Amino acid sequence: MSDVRGVDAYRQTSFWLETAADDLTPRPSVSGDVTVDVAILGGGFSGLWTAYHLLRDDPSLDVAIVEREIAGYGASGRNGGWCSPRFPVDPGPLTRTFGVEQARRTILALQASVEEIGAFTAREGVDAHYVAGGLLSVAIGEHQLPALRSTFDIYERLGLGEGNRLLDACEARTRVAAKGIVGALRTEAGASVHPGNLVRGLARAVERLGGTIYEQTAVEGVESAQSPRLVTATGTVHARKALVVAAEAYLPGLPSFRRHVLPMSSMIVLTNPLPADVWAEIGWAGHESLSSQSHLKNYLTRTADGRILYGSRGALYTYGSTTPDVTQQSARFYGWMRDSLCAWFPAVTRVGFSHQWGGYLGVPRDWMPTVSFDPTARIGQLHGYTGRGVSTSHLSGKLLAGLITGRETGLEGLPLHRTRTRRWEPEPLRWLGVRYVQSAFGRIDRAEQEGRRAPWDAGLATYLGEQ
Repeated sequence: MSDVRGVDAYRQTSFWLETAADDLTPRPSVSGDVTVDVAILGGGFSGLWTAYHLLRDDPSLDVAIVEREIAGYGASGRNGGWCSPRFPVDPGPLTRTFGVEQARRTILALQASVEEIGAFTAREGVDAHYVAGGLLSVAIGEHQLPALRSTFDIYERLGLGEGNRLLDACEARTRVAAKGIVGALRTEAGASVHPGNLVRGLARAVERLGGTIYEQTAVEGVESAQSPRLVTATGTVHARKALVVAAEAYLPGLPSFRRHVLPMSSMIVLTNPLPADVWAEIGWAGHESLSSQSHLKNYLTRTADGRILYGSRGALYTYGSTTPDVTQQSARFYGWMRDSLCAWFPAVTRVGFSHQWGGYLGVPRDWMPTVSFDPTARIGQLHGYTGRGVSTSHLSGKLLAGLITGRETGLEGLPLHRTRTRRWEPEPLRWLGVRYVQSAFGRIDRAEQEGRRAPWDAGLATYLGEQ
């Protein structure tokens, strides 16, 4: 078992858990041997959506989830609040690798998941602050315009141009008055959510359907010699029909999954509520999820109580794919992030900041998520969302539930349904390669912002980052 935390400690994990409309008192831990139909490792969106779809498809199933901390403690309760229609693999490489029809089907399936999550919140009475505001990918400077045009051209090629529109500088500024904005790509699909309320509400929905959630129980091993089971210090959970591994960024902590994903830190700062005059200056009345074309990524969300959330990949990758407390170890990045948000919206300097936190997301070697079920070993897995997990986990959980029960979902032919995940290189090659790309992307962004020539190795870094 992990170090036992109390409710106050869990609420301090993020603004989302602090303000979650739910009692965070941990549920009971595993005690002794337990046998169920389906055992699931991980109480985040992946495990919970799988359980929810399983129980809706077959209410007679006995489903148990085993979580190291509490439901939603990981990325599910720490993310940027995007319910994104963007698949983890961008439309360009998705089309090049799998063709136009497969790329189109994949994007439409994810857009359907965004809508289904909204329907879930209404059906189950979950106050997740679901707002279907769409996305606004902005160009901060002329150098970011070509990427927007390229993405729009691909959407048109896929027959999805109607739901996407390029905005010129004037139109973009009308939607959001970010400093330096010269254009934008408006995507109608997409929503924002309160992920803490969503994940905790999903956990309650699973329990209403008959599922059991064990918390504060660390899984020490996933075994399948004779029958699949989760081994913990306080008992073993045996699975009659299937065992699901839904640990996402924490997969490398399991011996059999050390190279399946790479844990990448993502960090967030949050403002105090903005007064009406500041919102009038900024605009953003459409509540879109915002991002620019920065190599190191950034994402912005307007919260229901009138704050601005700004997130970015911050802390550098740690050797051996470990997941130290990024909030405590990377405080120096938060100052840079606050300055970055104030560069977008100078008026924020008059308001100040209230929260900062961080967490980890799982990055596959080829950026493609994996959903698989081995009927012989009776082990399923789903992981690798690269920061787009709120919606992709729903799609993945629905697919995996169908694979386990044998019910066709229409998702079986999508490229994320595959039997093998491309592995990351062993250390120290992994550390050397990832650290180099992270450092190079930072240098490229700084050169572009300052109007300087791109670093001499920009092409190499971009090539490696796409491999």
